[in-house]
Amino acid sequence: MAASDQHRSRHHDESSSKPNKKKKISRNPETNLLFNLNSCSKSKDLSAALALYDAAVTSSEVRLSQQHFQTLLYLCSASISDTSLRSLAIDRGFEIFDRMVSSGISPNEASVTSVARLAAAKGDGEYAFKVVKDFVSVGGVSIPRLRTYAPALLCFCERLEAEKGYEVEEHMEAAGIALEEAEISALLKVSAATGRENKFYRYLHKLREYVGCVCEETSKIIEEWFCGEKAGEVSDNGIGYDVGLLREAVLKNGGGWHGRGWVGEGKWIVKKGNVSSTGRCLSCREQLACVDTNEVETQKFVDSLVALAMERKAKMNSCETNVVFSEFQDWLENHGDYEAIVDGANIGLYQQNFADGGFSLPQLEAVAKELYRGSGNNSKWPLILLHERRVRALLEHSTHRNLVEEWINNGVLYATPPGSNDDWYWLYAAAKLKCFLVTNDEMRDHIFELLGSTFFQKWKERHQVRYTFVKGNLKLEMPSPFSVVIQESEKGSWHFPVSCENNEESSRTWLCISRQSVVDSPKSNGKLATS
Repeated sequence: MAASDQHRSRHHDESSSKPNKKKKISRNPETNLLFNLNSCSKSKDLSAALALYDAAVTSSEVRLSQQHFQTLLYLCSASISDTSLRSLAIDRGFEIFDRMVSSGISPNEASVTSVARLAAAKGDGEYAFKVVKDFVSVGGVSIPRLRTYAPALLCFCERLEAEKGYEVEEHMEAAGIALEEAEISALLKVSAATGRENKFYRYLHKLREYVGCVCEETSKIIEEWFCGEKAGEVSDNGIGYDVGLLREAVLKNGGGWHGRGWVGEGKWIVKKGNVSSTGRCLSCREQLACVDTNEVETQKFVDSLVALAMERKAKMNSCETNVVFSEFQDWLENHGDYEAIVDGANIGLYQQNFADGGFSLPQLEAVAKELYRGSGNNSKWPLILLHERRVRALLEHSTHRNLVEEWINNGVLYATPPGSNDDWYWLYAAAKLKCFLVTNDEMRDHIFELLGSTFFQKWKERHQVRYTFVKGNLKLEMPSPFSVVIQESEKGSWHFPVSCENNEESSRTWLCISRQSVVDSPKSNGKLATS
């Protein structure tokens, strides 16, 4: 035999004696069952999943776990939309849940949600709510979510069991769970259908708080209520609201709503129309407000900023840095007559990423002068915040020294100390003074640490001024003169922005609702005059 043939023969013998590396990995019965159930869940094959479950129950080899039950319950709840499977899914779903509980396995949030959906599907809102309450009372790591409560809430509302629906909503509020449009819309609908005007008013404000623009379905519910007989009968019980009191409430709330209850009496005028670019309703000619955060939210925001700034600085340096930030707070208290705060570094370094680029003081000066001119008769300079290191460098530059010294002497420029993050200074100053903040900084790293993205986004929309320099020419992008949100005026009128596909404000439909009885000059002996 040739040497090459002997080598091939030996190689064949050796390779044939080696174990197969692609040998199938063996799974235990529980893992196999879970794998197969997940496959059924993906393909939405309820019958196959139930067959697997039945076989596992009769087998002594398989021990069912929370994951097995969770997957089965999910598949049952997902099958109720199929009319041919609905009855089977509900019956077997409850059977599976009973076995889960009797086996001593505590259901998690996903399992409870599935059971609540099954209960609601057969019209049993009581059980859908009970299973959630039982879950909450036990406590643990897993906590209920909006989806856990929604089946019971929507079931009660659909069956016009208003008081029970309100009870679920109160339970959610106590658990700190925020409503979304679908749930609020259902509560509005049941309140309108059962003639509960004060509840309808309450949920209009829930809608205002949690929803920006309403969908078509919600707008129809609102329109039908205000066009109805019951809405026309609702009045302020002859009290006659003081316009000054309402204005004070609107101001305290940040604009756009007072929350003091229905105003006026008689029928409502419901129109659909547009709003001008300046915020004037083209249906009733009322000026819409630029809605700000309310006093409580703003103060909480300011306190959070102080706590975070001091906490971060304490980690970086000694406790002396807390004293430094306190000094800035005291300084601002004595000099805080500003209409705008300027992020100096952001503007000075704007578009400077080229070979000879550096810190552009002319850009910063242009912004300061434009804000001064924009303050009108007030003639107020903004407050520029800039790191001390940057200020020292500018003072060493002969062409910049005079301007920088002038700014410092006039309280236009404040140098943030070494070891400090100047972001906290300009953000605190703008929040504390409730004024504009000129920066292109997206402030993404601050959002989730403060009061949540919803609040911070609203604050930015009202206070942040962006800018651009095109061929050296400055353009300030001021906040919109009005807010595209649900608004309630001191005259008692309402404006609801309706969602649109292109999100073009010029073509957006607004639901304008006002009261015929409230006259344009609504003051008579300090009260709202009604015809």
